[in-house]
Amino acid sequence: MKQLWNDFKQRSPWRKVLDIFIVLFALAGFAIIGAWGVYKLGLTNDHGTVDRNHRYMLSVSEMKDLRDSVLTEQQLQEQWMSQYTKLVVLSKFYPTNAQLITRAAQCSNDPRVVDRMIAACGIYIPEDEEYQQLLHDVESLLNRQPQRQQDNVIPWMTGVEWEALKEAIIHDKDLIIEAGRLTGVEPRLIVGCLIGEQIRLFHSDRETIKKYLGPVKVLNVQSQFSYGVNGIKLSTAKAIEEHLKDPTSEFYMGKRYEQLLTYDTSNLAQDDERYNRLVDYRNHLYSYLYTACILHQTMLQWRRAGYDISDRPDILFTLFNVGFAQSVPKPNPVCGGSHIKINGEVYTFGAIGFDFYYSGELAEQFPFWRQHFIPGDKDLTPEELAYIQGSMSDCKRPPRGYEYFKKDSVATPPTPDFGYSYDDDDGGPFTQVTPM
Repeated sequence: MKQLWNDFKQRSPWRKVLDIFIVLFALAGFAIIGAWGVYKLGLTNDHGTVDRNHRYMLSVSEMKDLRDSVLTEQQLQEQWMSQYTKLVVLSKFYPTNAQLITRAAQCSNDPRVVDRMIAACGIYIPEDEEYQQLLHDVESLLNRQPQRQQDNVIPWMTGVEWEALKEAIIHDKDLIIEAGRLTGVEPRLIVGCLIGEQIRLFHSDRETIKKYLGPVKVLNVQSQFSYGVNGIKLSTAKAIEEHLKDPTSEFYMGKRYEQLLTYDTSNLAQDDERYNRLVDYRNHLYSYLYTACILHQTMLQWRRAGYDISDRPDILFTLFNVGFAQSVPKPNPVCGGSHIKINGEVYTFGAIGFDFYYSGELAEQFPFWRQHFIPGDKDLTPEELAYIQGSMSDCKRPPRGYEYFKKDSVATPPTPDFGYSYDDDDGGPFTQVTPM
């Protein structure tokens, strides 16, 4: 080695560089050949191992598919409640996982997904004695509590009339949603007003109306003193129209809505057309538009006075019921309105609407808006206005003002027979019901 080193030192610089290059090249070759040999011999293979939790993972994957089971809808709901209980316990120890699973539950209609996600978390917490103990305590406490048989905590929602009324409201779903879109009012608020009025009518004239609401499941259209499915007085309807066009009014909704309820007829004929709009047995769009305008205009009146009631459905329903004259903005408003007696219990109009709004009933058809009033920033289009004006049907209506005649008067016009059911053009059943 010493001789080689002496020979190397005596060589020229260029020869030294060449020698170094040759040596490095040779080493690289040996490294490549060595790596190839190690690879071919399989010395780098990672044969892995069986995960210690493989049996648990298998049990999670094989959990019962609830969708294909014979569970009833009620049993499925009970399963959801059980899972939510577990999530509450999980959130006390691992809030991030509980939140993620909750979001997944909100996006999925499949209970097994949530079941499996909760079970999958169990891989990492079998030794967490505090978690296991709390889960055991909560489940034991719930199991000790007997299941009550009361269907609904809200008493007036336990009757057959409520089930019939829900079907009637669903029949008008598209009209209600469209009225909400056109006026910027959450449709669920419109429905709250509708329910208060329909429940009031049913229980004030039960024998007459139950013949139609029960078997046919249609909404009652009033044609005496107050009009339409929401019982709006003609004077109130006229005031709504005036508020829409008056920029100085405390109820003014904005330029977008000025033509919302405009007429094509002369002033002399507007009273008749206003009546025909509301007393329309086939198409209730105008009833919902006027209702939505009352809600929107009242909310704006209070907001301009410094009191925001946009998130107080109980107050909005109350003010809808008592009318513009009694809508006086003030601090600390209270829920109230007309008294409605249902199965011996007295409720107020505002409370009926409040009960429905937060009950969760019909939430699929009329979901909660994040913002209850969303005013549009563009004028209504000619197509939208044409749709509104063309929505009034040519159904028969009782003559306007016949309710003011005395029944024993020779001048009393014959009462129209509107107590029959028939089929609309699209096959949907309607019943013309006029309380006598």
